[in-house]
Amino acid sequence: MKPATAVGGLEATLQGRLAQRESEGRLRHLDIPELDLVDFSSNDYLSLSQDLVVRDALIAHLKGPDRKLSISSNERMIGSGGSRLLDGNSAFVERLERKISNFHDSQAALLFNSAYDANVGLVSCVPGAKDVILYDDLIHASIHDGMRLSRASKRIPFTHSSIIRHTRGLSAGLGKPGVNEPRGLEQTLKQLINGDPRVKSGESNVFICVEALYSMDGDMADLEYVSSVVKASLSKGNGYIIVDEAHSVGILGDGRGLVYQLGLQDQIWARVVGFGKAMGCAGGAVLCSSLARHYLINYARTFIYTTAMSFPSVASIDAAYDHMTSGKAKDRRDKLKMIIQYCHVKLKSLDDRLKPTTSVLCIPKDPSNSPIIPLFTRYPKDLAKHCQTYGFMIRPIVAPTVPHGQERIRICLHAANTTEQIDGLSREIERWLRHLNQVRDATEPNSYAGLSGFTKARI
Repeated sequence: MKPATAVGGLEATLQGRLAQRESEGRLRHLDIPELDLVDFSSNDYLSLSQDLVVRDALIAHLKGPDRKLSISSNERMIGSGGSRLLDGNSAFVERLERKISNFHDSQAALLFNSAYDANVGLVSCVPGAKDVILYDDLIHASIHDGMRLSRASKRIPFTHSSIIRHTRGLSAGLGKPGVNEPRGLEQTLKQLINGDPRVKSGESNVFICVEALYSMDGDMADLEYVSSVVKASLSKGNGYIIVDEAHSVGILGDGRGLVYQLGLQDQIWARVVGFGKAMGCAGGAVLCSSLARHYLINYARTFIYTTAMSFPSVASIDAAYDHMTSGKAKDRRDKLKMIIQYCHVKLKSLDDRLKPTTSVLCIPKDPSNSPIIPLFTRYPKDLAKHCQTYGFMIRPIVAPTVPHGQERIRICLHAANTTEQIDGLSREIERWLRHLNQVRDATEPNSYAGLSGFTKARI
């Protein structure tokens, strides 16, 4: 069928939407990463996707002595052959799920093709028509998509800052952390309980969705606070916390995640882990009770109606978990922690010397163990382009990925990064800032004119 080209046809409608997005500076494009740039962009925090030991373990899986266990009864070594409820299951996959659940100290685990699918499948099928979902207003898009498919009667956001230890209460102008915010988790729960008799009586369940480590801000949820508030507010035991651990697995809690690090396994109803970040491969899983796993097998559409992962995919996950359980990843975690601390020192030094206005460049004042460091700026695309021109892969993060007014570049650190590379990145950010100050001094305040020209010429 030929594409429609008539004015007013579908093609014209799609083109109009793309033109609108382009006029707003929000049009996305695919590009191929340049291999000669230093990686400060990918989510490969432990650099495991480049690890030769893990690679060799994967190759051994594909041709090793455990081949009879590795493949399903249909002996498919490439594709899986179908949904796991049909022909796509295998003894190897079931063994891998037990390995994953044991590693994370969970009763059971269920594999999904991605953490995105895991979130959508979980959130869409578990809450019933009388139930309520409370969610962090900066929660991942997959949770939003799961909620759209859910039968839950109410979906209520609460402020992200209310569950972050060093910002709780501050965003509401209340002066100090710990003070309840009007739209924070605690107040939102109180209003819900007071306004919904079914929640108050325990007839309706309340699902609270948060992330452990947030991919855009690089901050961590205060899960101990979240757990205590939910337990105190929903005294009938009808509060169920779901934690997305996609960015924390592999890094925190000896690789087992933030929930494990804090010893909250028994207080979190479900965890979603992702393998495409620090674990260096792809896929996701829900960590939950055996009963919840059985329920998901029967009701999660993103599990039921899709072809199961191929053997090379699940074998790579198995190799990554073997690497974690062996303790070989500890050196990488230690190296990453050192790199994170060093980067914060360099950024603080830059901030102390140049003192940029917060609209030009806002550097986090509260260093953490997160490998994600956002640098807020009115000019994310120009700063990213400058860094890329001089050899450092940094990407701009703009709306709608983040709210308007919170545009930024995002530094993602890795075990394979070096202090010399961070020195170079810091030096280029400083050069960009100094040039920006020169442009502003030569023109009117806050002028953007002349910025893009700097990225084209090596000065």
